[in-house]
Amino acid sequence: MTLLETTPDAGTSAVTEGSTPASTGQAAQGGGWIRVCRVDDLLVERGAAALLGDRQIALFRTFDGRIFATDQIDPFSGAAVLSRGIVGDRGGVPTVASPMYKQVFDLRTGACLDTQGKEPLTVAVHPVAVAEGDVFVKLVTGAVPADGAHAAPAHAEPAEGDAR
Repeated sequence: MTLLETTPDAGTSAVTEGSTPASTGQAAQGGGWIRVCRVDDLLVERGAAALLGDRQIALFRTFDGRIFATDQIDPFSGAAVLSRGIVGDRGGVPTVASPMYKQVFDLRTGACLDTQGKEPLTVAVHPVAVAEGDVFVKLVTGAVPADGAHAAPAHAEPAEGDAR
């Protein structure tokens, strides 16, 4: 089994051998990947919430088949609602608009693109990988930098055979 994941620096896909996540729903040994669902469980242009341990995340599948993961908690309201946000695109950048106060977040970095007059906050993003139709997430621990920068883009290109 091969794993399709996003490389941290360039945001491009890389197929890697030997770092395959476990398919049991548990974190992979040493890799930290957690199986969340099947790609087909995610509706295009919609969000889905998942509970991984004690952490709530939101998964988004864009129209072009990419999958992104963020924290479920809206940093402006503190409510667990981001999976219910409006998924869209702003100049080629995949976004989600919070259903609470309508702030728009870049799904790749977690940066707030439209603060609605408030101080900019970010939402944590998590790397996503697809292997044999299963979606895996590696939870990012710690705080997200205040400037919205993030070390790893949180999307994976569609795996071979996945619907676009």
